[in-house]
Amino acid sequence: MDWTDKVVLITGGTGSFGKKFIEVMLKDFHPGKIIVYSRDELKQHEMRASGYDHPALRYFIGDVRDRDRLIRAFHGVDIVVHAAALKQVPACEYNPSEAIKTNILGSSNVIDAALEAGVKKVLALSTDKAVNPVNLYGATKLAAEKLFVQSNAYAAGTSTRFSCVRYGNVVGSRGSVVPVFIQQRQAGKITITDERMTRFWISLEQGVRFVARCIEQMHGGEVFVPKIPSMKVVDLARAIAPEAEVQVVGIRPGEKLHEVLINEDEARTSVELEDMFVVQPPMGFWARPFGWDWQERGAALPDGFRYGSNTNQQWLDVEQIRQIIQPIELALANGKGLS
Repeated sequence: MDWTDKVVLITGGTGSFGKKFIEVMLKDFHPGKIIVYSRDELKQHEMRASGYDHPALRYFIGDVRDRDRLIRAFHGVDIVVHAAALKQVPACEYNPSEAIKTNILGSSNVIDAALEAGVKKVLALSTDKAVNPVNLYGATKLAAEKLFVQSNAYAAGTSTRFSCVRYGNVVGSRGSVVPVFIQQRQAGKITITDERMTRFWISLEQGVRFVARCIEQMHGGEVFVPKIPSMKVVDLARAIAPEAEVQVVGIRPGEKLHEVLINEDEARTSVELEDMFVVQPPMGFWARPFGWDWQERGAALPDGFRYGSNTNQQWLDVEQIRQIIQPIELALANGKGLS
């Protein structure tokens, strides 16, 4: 796919993913234009002042809750990456109506605007917390996934296609536990909720490049899941503060021991490729005209397959974790913080 003649818009473009996405796009893909769509003019100003001032960049103030503003922003756009979301689990639990307005109704507005403006490809970012959700954030992302997958049925007779990517915790993003552990290290005590807890982990760079690949390959209706490693949260604590005391404080409301990226029911309609899984919709009657070839390209998953952080085949040990978090520690030490 040739990106050089494409106009790309990213919602939530001033966030951790948005900044890294723009950085990689400008460095390696060179699209004709990148539009940063977000609701906070201060973050846009700070982003531009920090070096994101390329001639291909445009800044567009707007909220995904505003359907009319999205329609205006999407005119002339070829590709939309939908990264805007309320994602802090406690905040979503305490403000449920706000989470629904942004994560569900906002996603519906993105879909309507893309159809209205004739956007060719729309890819939404999801999370492992959308699988068998136990908190409102996960439930809203599950609903957003369903909206994006089944909205391909509305695209009949048009060229607009919708797909999703779903992956685990992002190292170095806002809300990451890494800076919390680094701060706690100074007091000589780190708190974890359960020694058995495991999580999927992916870097911002890996996430961005996976999204770009999925945009290039999507037909519409897929949920793309990368093959990524797991790690034990207690190993993360040991990697950051090997001398510190580890205090177990108990699982918080809405928290799981282990995360799942594909459950047993989804596995029946999924295929495995070398470096990812593709979840196909069980009722995708509209899929065949889109030219799907996943069944030929991938292998069916065995009965009862479950892609869980505790049953994963790839694991990070303490030394590997330490190498991953070193750049984050350096950035924090230099006062740069997390984007």
